[in-house]
Amino acid sequence: MSRLKDLRAYVDRELLSIDDLDKRKNAYVHLYGVSLAATLIAEKRGEDYELAAMAAMLHDLYAYESGSYADHAHKGADLANRILDELALTTPDETQKICSAIYHHDDKEVVDSPFDEVLKDADVMHHTMNDLSKPIKDKEKARYIALRKEFGLPPAEV
Repeated sequence: MSRLKDLRAYVDRELLSIDDLDKRKNAYVHLYGVSLAATLIAEKRGEDYELAAMAAMLHDLYAYESGSYADHAHKGADLANRILDELALTTPDETQKICSAIYHHDDKEVVDSPFDEVLKDADVMHHTMNDLSKPIKDKEKARYIALRKEFGLPPAEV
């Protein structure tokens, strides 16, 4: 089994512990959706798409497990570090790279490393394109506009 499949199996087991069916469904849809978007963006930008997909699978796991989004990016990076250490799927450098992306993923108005930016943009892509009826958050508008341009999509009203 691949590292990504192993990690997804772990995340799937964790998400099964969410009792509320709607919350569990939303968690699956978001984590898998951001993982797919991260793969696409990383591939396009020449970043490690497997690590990007792994970061995306873990990026909101803390929030789903705890039920809280308070400081979820920073606490989520700590959780991801423990999970990756436990599963021994990554090298220390790869773990650091994944955890950095998770740590910074909520800072949508700040530019971090190119790899960190992949997860931020994948998160924005899923937030804005998964449900087109929802308004775009102010902190995500600039990234949304840039993503549409990067992928050759027509401009959209925001």
